[in-house]
Amino acid sequence: MREQKIILKIEVLIAAIIITFGIFIGLATKANASSYKDDLINKDQLTIGLEGTYKPYSYRSDGKLTGFEVDLGKALAKKMGVKAKFVPTKWDSLIAGVGASKYDIVLNNITQTPERKKVYIFSKPYIYSRYALISSKKNKINNLKEVKNKKFAEGTGTNNEILAKKYKATIVSSGDFATSLSLIRQGRVNGTINAAEAYYAYAKSNKVSDLHFKDLSKQVKPVKISALLNKKNKKLQGRINKALQTLRNDGTLQKLSKKYFGSDITKNPK
Repeated sequence: MREQKIILKIEVLIAAIIITFGIFIGLATKANASSYKDDLINKDQLTIGLEGTYKPYSYRSDGKLTGFEVDLGKALAKKMGVKAKFVPTKWDSLIAGVGASKYDIVLNNITQTPERKKVYIFSKPYIYSRYALISSKKNKINNLKEVKNKKFAEGTGTNNEILAKKYKATIVSSGDFATSLSLIRQGRVNGTINAAEAYYAYAKSNKVSDLHFKDLSKQVKPVKISALLNKKNKKLQGRINKALQTLRNDGTLQKLSKKYFGSDITKNPK
């Protein structure tokens, strides 16, 4: 009888331990699952900074914001269980807005560079962008070595400007892609380095017979394009990466790439 009581007490104790452990695990899992929200400006909202003037990444069609990174932002937010809010911002102050907590992430064809990594953190790449050299058909430029001492229209602080400077171009500041092309047509600059995908999208609905396009894939490797985040938001970075991997695995990322770029540029060409 005494042995039975002891056994019963032991069983009750074990059951209590199991229940307590289960509650602990449940609470820990719940806290873990929602902890990234502590990094968000607004708890149930992913606030996304972008230009909104850079087709096909983000632009307006009939007044409505659309584009590859707009659809990507919506898909990311949905996987994370929050709503997407977009904050169109001029390029000059776009990246700095993350540090000022104006938005949670930037989706704007942002390249991972050593300089940016000192100040910000990045998600895993979602596409690999190809560089292109665009000039006037009357004065063609086909090689980066020809860029030296020539005037090039580039956005301040962009990866395009960094590459143009590397090859000793004289930089003329330009607010957006269409403006850069206008400067070429007016003869105010010799050319521009930009994303090949941006040119393809522009060519779908605009005349380009007076322009010369040179894909630079054989001269410079495609670059990793990622979401940019505040350095303190490590939890959010992890959740963004998880959502991106899900979108890659279920084919959403590839589908959006083909829709806006005409091909799958989500894989590292190496």
